Amino acid sequence: MSGQPGNQTSTSRPALSPSRAADFKQCPLLYRFRAVDRLPEPPSTAQLRGSVVHAALEQLYGLPAVQRGPQTARALVNPALDRVIAEEPDLVAELGSEQRTQLLEEARALLSGYYRLEDPTRFDPQSCEQRVEVELADGTLLRGVIDRIDIAATGELRVVDYKTGKAPPTARALAEFRAMFQMKFYAVAMLRSRHVLATRLRLIYLADGQLLDYSPDLDELLRFEKTLMAIWRAIQSAGATGDFRPSPSRLCEWCPHQMHCPVFGGTPPPYPGWPDAPRHGDADATPQRAEPAA
Repeated sequence: MSGQPGNQTSTSRPALSPSRAADFKQCPLLYRFRAVDRLPEPPSTAQLRGSVVHAALEQLYGLPAVQRGPQTARALVNPALDRVIAEEPDLVAELGSEQRTQLLEEARALLSGYYRLEDPTRFDPQSCEQRVEVELADGTLLRGVIDRIDIAATGELRVVDYKTGKAPPTARALAEFRAMFQMKFYAVAMLRSRHVLATRLRLIYLADGQLLDYSPDLDELLRFEKTLMAIWRAIQSAGATGDFRPSPSRLCEWCPHQMHCPVFGGTPPPYPGWPDAPRHGDADATPQRAEPAA
């Protein structure tokens, strides 16, 4: 059925997330390594810092508006780290005391900078860290987590995403393309689950102190929806044969799986086959805030 409500989940089915869709567009073999083989990736301080900042912002918006001052936000960093440690212990297995102190300082700096971009005391989000799932007309299942959804008194819907990393200069354009791809993905999910066209897609670059607002039109999102369907058909076709080919690009420099990639003289592990099990579904169900190029 098309347009399932976003709070209904079908975790027994493979689904398309914005991260994995972008992976496949970038390099089908990278998609396989992450979504099919589920090869481990060394956690980074950037991932952990991003998770802490997102957790702190979620907690901030859970407070009454009058309590959402900058000092409160900075005070939420330590409990946010504790929460992330409890939920993702692998991310902090090798975090030393000096690294922990630096991470906390960087997270507080990002949150302080946030107040130069938005005033969280002036509005109440409709939801934060909202899990969404919707089935498109052809059966493609979209699944992901939206950082924040705002709804104005007049009914306009805004989808917001926080970026805590800095893109290397050589990858800036590709990073911004990937970020906007993610936002259009969520706009399609909102269109089909709530039957509402997002008035604004907002990217908040905390490290750069920048806002990027974009207003999609309906025809654009309908075309993008067809793109998502085509990506999922291509993934299923590759999954049936195991033919996930590498696609070399400038982003190969940051790929954590070079040792398994034929482009770098590596050999992929034996293909496990395309499953019916949920382990090949949305890898963003518990999102990692890697953002090495966003």
